[in-house]
Amino acid sequence: MTDKCVPVLEAYEVSRTYMLGKVEVPALRSVSLRIGSGEYVAVTGPSGSGKSTLLNLFGCLDRPTSGMLRIDDRDVTTLSDTELARLRNRTIGFVFQSFHLLNRTTAIDNVALPLVYRGTGRAERRKRAKAALEAVGLGHRFDHWPTQLSGGEQQRVAIARALVGDPQVLLADEPTGNLDTHSGEEVMAVLDRLNTERGMAVVLVTHDPDIARRARRLVRFRDGLVKSDTVVGPETEVAR
Repeated sequence: MTDKCVPVLEAYEVSRTYMLGKVEVPALRSVSLRIGSGEYVAVTGPSGSGKSTLLNLFGCLDRPTSGMLRIDDRDVTTLSDTELARLRNRTIGFVFQSFHLLNRTTAIDNVALPLVYRGTGRAERRKRAKAALEAVGLGHRFDHWPTQLSGGEQQRVAIARALVGDPQVLLADEPTGNLDTHSGEEVMAVLDRLNTERGMAVVLVTHDPDIARRARRLVRFRDGLVKSDTVVGPETEVAR
């Protein structure tokens, strides 16, 4: 289903095995998956099925045990840690369930942080961080601390931080997991808009069938394997 799209993320027979003491624990088992430019993909499955492991691999936060992993047409298994960090900074935006904001840093400086690692000048960093905050509806919260923001606002700051580097793809791991229904709806509306208006590829991991139903492609994991990969719509039944 991604043949008509330029792949931005591609896993080919990727496995990831962890060691628990002397016991090997397979988290992914020869998974092959392509994510095309501009796609909106929900990844679902029970806890321990491998979906977050895949997201961490696509986000360059981990390396596969075997197989080929390509991001922006580069084989990441051949990259050094420095090259991997640079690729992640310029290509991937990552949104975590727990926000991961710096509490002693204002919203605008939290958002600008990825640009510090690029060596972007302070004036340009603040300009781009303001634009990113405005894009998520927080133009009035530039100088607020995370402790002065609601959970939904903190997650939108985290999304703005993921956006500030103009990534090709946004990865979101349970982005509404720590939010109430109203705040979760606000966050999902931002992700929907980024996909439809900016054409940004969005890949989100979720346990919530209502959240998964918003995507246009549904990938189900079980026991480290892709069990199904389908186009979805408003009437699609999404298993819990």
